[in-house]
Amino acid sequence: MSQAQGRFLHGSTMGHVLRMTLSGTAGITFLFIVDAANLFWVSWLGETRLVAAMGFAFALQYFSISFGIGLMIATTALVSRAIGQGYRSEAREIAASTLVISVLLQSFVAFVMVVYRHELVAMAGAKGETAALTARYLLMTLPSLPIMAIGMIGGATLRAEGDAFRAMLTTMGPGAIAVIFDPILIVILDLGLDGAALAFWLSRIAMAMIAMSFVIKTHNLLARPSIKNIKKTVRPFAKIAGPTILTQLATPFGSYLLTTVISGFGDSAVAAWAVINRLTVLAFGGIFSLSGAVGGIFGQNFGAGKIDRLYMTYRDGLIFCLVYPLLIWGLLVVLNEIIVALFGVDEDGAKILWAFTHIGAAAFTLTGMSFVATAAFNNLGRPMYSTVINWVREGVVSFPLALWFSFLYGAPGVVYAQAAVAVLIGVPTTLWGLRFVMNIASSDAPLGQFKAHKS
Repeated sequence: MSQAQGRFLHGSTMGHVLRMTLSGTAGITFLFIVDAANLFWVSWLGETRLVAAMGFAFALQYFSISFGIGLMIATTALVSRAIGQGYRSEAREIAASTLVISVLLQSFVAFVMVVYRHELVAMAGAKGETAALTARYLLMTLPSLPIMAIGMIGGATLRAEGDAFRAMLTTMGPGAIAVIFDPILIVILDLGLDGAALAFWLSRIAMAMIAMSFVIKTHNLLARPSIKNIKKTVRPFAKIAGPTILTQLATPFGSYLLTTVISGFGDSAVAAWAVINRLTVLAFGGIFSLSGAVGGIFGQNFGAGKIDRLYMTYRDGLIFCLVYPLLIWGLLVVLNEIIVALFGVDEDGAKILWAFTHIGAAAFTLTGMSFVATAAFNNLGRPMYSTVINWVREGVVSFPLALWFSFLYGAPGVVYAQAAVAVLIGVPTTLWGLRFVMNIASSDAPLGQFKAHKS
């Protein structure tokens, strides 16, 4: 099989892991720079309620983003397997079909969330003018979800192809737009939340345009959509996307519950929590991109039957998680005071940020390892395992611990609870994933289960 058919089938697996993860890190960092830049410039207006409103909005937007990530993971898995098996024409059909399905699904999600935005905001714990501002911001930003879907599926297709550089540019471009337009729209033109929403739209439109340009013009990896191909793709796509979406939704559900706990300590605590949510993604972008990065590597080698490279990929993913998060943790400890000053949080908020930079961030080593395990489950035929793990973590363990720790330590206790959950869930998940990958070598059953059908 030629290199062109599957870039991940040859060469160092560690090299592939590093290249895809680091490029993905740059990409996801710039993707969330859109939101972080919005928060930063809004904080410059000096109104805590505006920052709190964006904190509540993020907890709800997280659901739609996670839904999109689930669709993206399923696309990467199917397209990369087809490429690994040498069925490039089928890969093009799959990419086109998953794009149509994803746009339709995200349109439905946007509609439901817009209709019930006031109820959702109230359930998150927002009150009074803060609740009204949150609902207004959601009304302005949620309709952009179908456009976001185009960009995310395009990026997933590029990662399945192994084009790390262009996948990175797909998200860096929108991030650059946010950096330029956020201060103009929010501060200079004094549009506040309206300006943040407008910058949000501009970045997502740019993301969709850039992604489709690379997918179509550079790689010719998008066929003309057809009802026949969509029908053929729905079942295998749903088989992965269904449990994967459930898996991804567990995280925003957990975040939503934690926001309700934090909201009991006032707008200052919610504002600090909003900073932590953005900081988490920016600081640990490598961890969040790792799952998608190794997914394509798993998928291509799985499709090609190169079982030995599955274990090597898993091993190298764990090594990455031993080094990268610890370096970031040290950096956050050093920069703690600067972060507090940068976002202008008050004394109570500063205590919550200290808990994150000194305690919470340290646990991301185990969080990353569990992501490697769930990527293996998602791309090697057992996505439901990931679903069970995530819902146990977010729905069973995280919330009760957050309530308990917040009773003992106040608002910072929510951060301490997150660190405890990372240890309690991360260790057994990592070992389970390792055993799963090693067992594949002794059985051909999983391979036959997901063979693509040549068109």
